Amino acid sequence: MMMQRRCLTMWRRSLSAGYRCFECRRGGPKGIWSSPAVRACSMPACPAGRITALEAIDLWKRCFEKRGVAEPEHSSQYIIAHLLGAKTIESVEQERLTEFLSQEQTEQVWKLCSKRLSSMPVQYVIEEWDFRDLTLKMRPPVFIPRPETEELVELVLADLQMKSGTQHTCLEVGCGSGAISLSLLKSVPQLKAFALDQSQEAVDLTTENMFRLGLQDRLQIHHIDVMKDAQSVLSLCSSVSALVSNPPYLFSEDMASLQPDIFRFEDHAALDGGTDGLNVIKQILTLAPQILSSEGRVYLEVDPRHPPLIRRWVEVNVEELQYVETRHDISGRPRFCILQKEKSNKDHELDLN
Repeated sequence: MMMQRRCLTMWRRSLSAGYRCFECRRGGPKGIWSSPAVRACSMPACPAGRITALEAIDLWKRCFEKRGVAEPEHSSQYIIAHLLGAKTIESVEQERLTEFLSQEQTEQVWKLCSKRLSSMPVQYVIEEWDFRDLTLKMRPPVFIPRPETEELVELVLADLQMKSGTQHTCLEVGCGSGAISLSLLKSVPQLKAFALDQSQEAVDLTTENMFRLGLQDRLQIHHIDVMKDAQSVLSLCSSVSALVSNPPYLFSEDMASLQPDIFRFEDHAALDGGTDGLNVIKQILTLAPQILSSEGRVYLEVDPRHPPLIRRWVEVNVEELQYVETRHDISGRPRFCILQKEKSNKDHELDLN
């Protein structure tokens, strides 16, 4: 079971490689999500005769390669594995791969693969994606969770689980599909959470995933823009143990060099962090002392250029917040910032008593 999970994780990381490292993925814009224009791509005609899953995989891999679609082999395999009710082709019995697809299955393969041909990310094509031990519904333009964000969740869990037996409350700013909050709630039974997003589509998708996972009793979801309505955030959330966010952190100048898959289909508001990528991050850190309980922590996923900038900015601008440490992601990049609210004088007095 452990080996199967490890193989699945490697598979998903490989497939996500084209979407996860914004700062090093170049491709040039081909349009935007809201544009009605979709790149015209010729595609193989749906066969009149019968075709096996293996033949379909090979045919579409070659078509994707010819059209410059990222991760052509994995894209083809993942879509067809999904249609066969599996996570990976490796987990499908060999006999099923050599059996002829039904006419309905063949038509579905052509329908989904034609979406991928237009550069739609696989996560949107199959309308779901795994995040840690959860399978979440996905749809554009809601931000697709990346493997690095699973590492962010692990950092938060490590701290929360050290304080086992204590009732915790978490706030997630920019919930997207709900990946972070729902994963934390699934792992920590005593945790309650608030999730906010400026996008109604994200709020709706998080709500759908919450009900599918049966976590509605412990999660409150709100359609709030933290940049425009800080007062609502403060009135809803106070004395939380952890404030977690994978905020928009791209430098605005980097937006034009995103891969077409990202640029055309994902919400730009979930990506563009302003001139220095810190617009939303600074707002979160400004509000954090009023939201966190004593010694509560902020956990941020950021651009690798950000940690020293964030440390210096907090030292100058946020007296009650202490920069604790920078953590690196699995690729060795400085990706996560951890900060902590300092104890107030009142808290120190209570400790002495």
